[in-house]
Amino acid sequence: MRTIQLIIVLFLVPAAHAGAEDVLSKILFGSCIKQEKPIPILETIVSAKPDAFIFLGDNIYADTEDMDVMLAKYKKLKADPNFSRLLNLCPVLATWDDHDYGVNDGGAEYTKKAEAQKIFVDFWNDPEDSPRRSRPGVYDSRIFGPEGKRVQIILLDTRYFRGPLKTGERRTGGKYYPANDPAIPLLGEAQWSWLEQELQKPAEIRIIGSGIQIVPEASGQETWANLPYERQRLFDLIAKTKANGVFLISGDRHWSEFSRTTEKTPYPIYDFTSSSLNQIHPRGTPTDNQYRISKSTFHKENFGEILIKWAGQDTRIEVRILDIEGTENFGHTVSLSELQ
Repeated sequence: MRTIQLIIVLFLVPAAHAGAEDVLSKILFGSCIKQEKPIPILETIVSAKPDAFIFLGDNIYADTEDMDVMLAKYKKLKADPNFSRLLNLCPVLATWDDHDYGVNDGGAEYTKKAEAQKIFVDFWNDPEDSPRRSRPGVYDSRIFGPEGKRVQIILLDTRYFRGPLKTGERRTGGKYYPANDPAIPLLGEAQWSWLEQELQKPAEIRIIGSGIQIVPEASGQETWANLPYERQRLFDLIAKTKANGVFLISGDRHWSEFSRTTEKTPYPIYDFTSSSLNQIHPRGTPTDNQYRISKSTFHKENFGEILIKWAGQDTRIEVRILDIEGTENFGHTVSLSELQ
């Protein structure tokens, strides 16, 4: 009986772990999985053979204070054969958004957040010494690759510490409006302090992942622009730490788009949004976004692809949105020299 149990445990734990010297050249990312529905796009993702994959939240739709219900929904996702194949193919990193956190549009007021975090880190196979097992919040960071080809992946927690959002008349994107109150937190002081330390670590490329969009304007939806002081604090922190090579990835919207801002930033800040992995947005109409640089938005199943063409100061970063067939819908190329 002990032998059988051991085999099961080994199956659930990812077999592929990139070491400090492994170079990342293809990183895929995505968000929003309805665990009761088929997830055929995972087969496309596995076939693409990524060096790493990043889940940006709403990885299940739990929406509950019953932890048994949450566990059952994670179990449903784990049962998908291509999800298990992905776990064993490459390093998989994850943060959460509201639905896998446990409550729609939820923040610090969610009463089961500590219990949800325990389930989250167990599901994503965090090692026993993981900081996410001993501190509030699921924010995380890892660095891959040797000097000259280091990629730092920073995943933020925009739920555990977030204060109340300002609401008003509903618009196309929802009921939320920017709050001109610097006292309303998004990341919380402990996470801000941690992020400052992370941005001072040596790396050539830094990918900051957020469950909700950072650059796009507030048009009713949940976005960092609803807490403009926190949004600007992020841009100021990048400047303060002299962190080169930063770009952002995000999810949540159930469509994909690329955004860029140069307003009060140390260099152009890009936000590449990919959503959703298996849900088509019922409305199909994107919110207003003055920062949108993609030729369009894409509303069917999709994932993001980051291709890094390593060449020293001439390194290029190509980001593409791919559909369920692996076909590109739009993309954008950034020179690493631009992110300095």
